[in-house]
Amino acid sequence: MTFRNLNLVRVIYMANHKSAKKRSRQSEAAKAINVQYLSKIRTNLNSFDSAIKSKNIEEANKSLSKLNSSMAKAVKRGIIKKQMLSRKLSSLSSQIKKI
Repeated sequence: MTFRNLNLVRVIYMANHKSAKKRSRQSEAAKAINVQYLSKIRTNLNSFDSAIKSKNIEEANKSLSKLNSSMAKAVKRGIIKKQMLSRKLSSLSSQIKKI
């Protein structure tokens, strides 16, 4: 097996029932979408951190807005909890105020 084909080979332990197989397919599809949302959040968080380190308030506010949007979408999908969003935004906005 080469590294090129490594990502195509997955070991999936599924049940024998038709409904369990369908549920497994559904959860794999949902996981792929959830990973995209979380990746977007991490990317926006990294851009916010770089703006804070460079002490650029205008860029930090823009990246905070993008981060708020991406996290709100994740809350709407049930990927993260609403309280976590609230805590994170409060923490990040206090970082902006410290600049």
